[in-house]
Amino acid sequence: MIKVLITGPESSGKSVLAEQLAKHYNSVMVEEYARTYLEGKTGYQESDLSQIALGQVRAEEEGRQKSSRFLFCDTGLEVIKIWSIEKYKRVDPIILEMLDQAKYDLIFLCKPNIPWQPDPLRENPIDRDRLFSLYVDHFESANLKVHIIDASIDLRVKQAIAYLDSSYN
Repeated sequence: MIKVLITGPESSGKSVLAEQLAKHYNSVMVEEYARTYLEGKTGYQESDLSQIALGQVRAEEEGRQKSSRFLFCDTGLEVIKIWSIEKYKRVDPIILEMLDQAKYDLIFLCKPNIPWQPDPLRENPIDRDRLFSLYVDHFESANLKVHIIDASIDLRVKQAIAYLDSSYN
């Protein structure tokens, strides 16, 4: 099984890409657990981030048990790390420990060069390019290779499929 992380700043096309890839490959997609956790809430606290991280890890493990060829993860713990730094200027060591243990076979980093889509859970429409650079820095400092998805919205899925097919067939 190939575990694929799809990540990037808010409104960079992660969920759409994960859904369409899972559909194309008739495979499993792990949704962003933060959306489930925060649904119906009016706000959150710093302590919620570690609960969200735990839920994401559990969801990925459940997805792994259901998947055979590909597992597409709509975000990972790096999102929670960056979110925590942005909002609280620090990261709970538990989140960092879980992040250190997270393993993916392939990482797609979505560039935020598509139009912003408003959403009640999104907080930062202004500086997505700066946030994108934080993702790049995170993966570089962790010595992890990423494949950047930067095509127009209608070509992103084709770009990802071409990469997957050339790398895993």
